[in-house]
Amino acid sequence: MSQPVPLAFVAAGGPVHKPLTKIGGQPVWQEEPQWPLSRETGEPMQFLGQFALDDGRLGYLFMSGGDDWVDGTWEPEGGENALVIQPGGRIPDFLTVRAQAEGPTAGPDHLPSSGEAAAERDPWQFLGGPGIEPHWLQGEEEPGEGWRLVVQLTDGEPFFVNFGDAGVGYAFVSPDGKEGRFLWQCA
Repeated sequence: MSQPVPLAFVAAGGPVHKPLTKIGGQPVWQEEPQWPLSRETGEPMQFLGQFALDDGRLGYLFMSGGDDWVDGTWEPEGGENALVIQPGGRIPDFLTVRAQAEGPTAGPDHLPSSGEAAAERDPWQFLGGPGIEPHWLQGEEEPGEGWRLVVQLTDGEPFFVNFGDAGVGYAFVSPDGKEGRFLWQCA
């Protein structure tokens, strides 16, 4: 098992328009936009970030709520969060999406840090990959056998996202690389 490298984000200084790992801003779509809608409200979910996957693909992470509480955002198939994979991904049956290029965001663009910011990295926040296992707060909740961790995020870095009390979010990609799942746990 590989050791994860703690991850921090720094302000990008403006919009990022490249298909790379980032938090906040707007998605850099690789195919037709597929913005997920909240099952409860029907409104567009908040964009949290995008994460580079194998073969030039991206995982786009969304969650309902923003400043408002929406129940069930912690559930991987509850219809209140999404990890959309492009190109060549598929939208699971429990999600509704629409062709909307821009929408609500958690904050301005932030990029993975290097240099001085490395000393202040959160050990509970890191990118996944081969051999990288999640650090569970409560108990193991992988979506299924063979699902791979994409990213593990904390609720306060670089901006607040409601993962409950001192929560941690976990994004996974399916064994075939075409579907994503997201869930969170709190202390």
